[in-house]
Amino acid sequence: MDVLEVNKEIKGQSRNVISVIYPGSIAEELEFEIGDILLSINDTAVEDVIDYLYLVSDDYLEIEIEKSDGEIWTYEVEKDYDEELGIEFSNPIMDCAQSCTNKCIFCFIDQTPKGMRESLYFKDDDSRLSFLQGNFLTLTNLSDKDIDRIVAYNISPINVSVHTTNPELRKRMLNNKFAGNIMDRLKKLTENRIVVNGQIVMCPGYNDGEELISTVKSLYNLGENFSTLAVVPVGISDYREGLVELTPVSEALAVKTVQDIEALQDQFLADSGRRFVYLSDEFYLLAGVEMPPAEAYDGFPLLEDGVGLIRKLGGEVSELLDAVDERGIVPKEVTIATGKLAEDFIRTLAEKIMSKTDQVKINVVGVSNDFYGHMITVAGLVTGQDLVKQLGGMDLGSRVLVPRVMMKSDALVFLDDYTMEEIEEKLSVEVFAVLNEGRDFIEKILF
Repeated sequence: MDVLEVNKEIKGQSRNVISVIYPGSIAEELEFEIGDILLSINDTAVEDVIDYLYLVSDDYLEIEIEKSDGEIWTYEVEKDYDEELGIEFSNPIMDCAQSCTNKCIFCFIDQTPKGMRESLYFKDDDSRLSFLQGNFLTLTNLSDKDIDRIVAYNISPINVSVHTTNPELRKRMLNNKFAGNIMDRLKKLTENRIVVNGQIVMCPGYNDGEELISTVKSLYNLGENFSTLAVVPVGISDYREGLVELTPVSEALAVKTVQDIEALQDQFLADSGRRFVYLSDEFYLLAGVEMPPAEAYDGFPLLEDGVGLIRKLGGEVSELLDAVDERGIVPKEVTIATGKLAEDFIRTLAEKIMSKTDQVKINVVGVSNDFYGHMITVAGLVTGQDLVKQLGGMDLGSRVLVPRVMMKSDALVFLDDYTMEEIEEKLSVEVFAVLNEGRDFIEKILF
């Protein structure tokens, strides 16, 4: 469920409504019921999911539950330390999500055209979502008390949008006069054993070049509790009226950034055995240089940031193709639709597969982003209407494959609310969403 939908759902309602009870769980044994409301644990009110996770870990619990008829029941529970009760709540964070008060110069939500679903305009900046779902937060919307709570409850790991450690530059980039204390807050977190993963959105003329190098070094010097750092290029849509003028990352700047970051990786690897900082795949594609080998991604911990997706998929496809039994392949013609940025890479994979078998013909279409603008080239921002417009009228074969990242995480719905069924109806062909996994990629093409 989208964050905004959760916020709307709980207004005027209890935040702690039990929606799932697992079979064989403590909750089932105690005869909890769907719709019961959790009030407190050990005489402490449960305000949100962090309270719940902290309080429920103890080995003795007194749990207050409000039943559907308004009666309050108290349950005494003896269990193993950290053993779960076996319940889920209708609102995963059991509270309204905190929204972002920054006006970042690079914010993509501010570059979204009007008329889309309301949840796409909600900017969350919530430490609980960072802990539970991997969302990034800026730390500017947290009070000192909130920081102390993260430490006291050991809310770890968390993901932080850093962008720069230069106080004045960060204030300017986030348009927030309180944004300059980032290093003080990161030091407090990391010195108290909170693991932090960071992200930098690189904006040419702002936090690139020497500023980027300085930021990366400052974060590395926080020690091993600052675990990883991803650098991604700014995305620029056609909808920037009234916003600060930004320029996209050029080929020359991408080449220079790759050189700078790889030099830092070599230094860090020699110093501590970890590379620490990683560039998203876009930098290598923009620079026109080869991706690092798989071992340079250290187990691919930052796939959600677009770091190593191409190297991982390419390696998996090559490895799995060696084991494919051609006798099981179903003859067919398929079309793969992707963003313009990855078009050449996907075409290379398609050619590799077709060299393995003559039973399958693969067409690759790089979809231009007419919706957001042609400077947006990643697959994850391709809309359903652009797919329909640009694939319509083509000979698509018996099926079309599209990356799963084009759709919502919890439903096969595109950014512009086109559903998979609508795409299939308009194109008169089956459409399959493909995970960024070699096995899924090969199986949906060959079998």
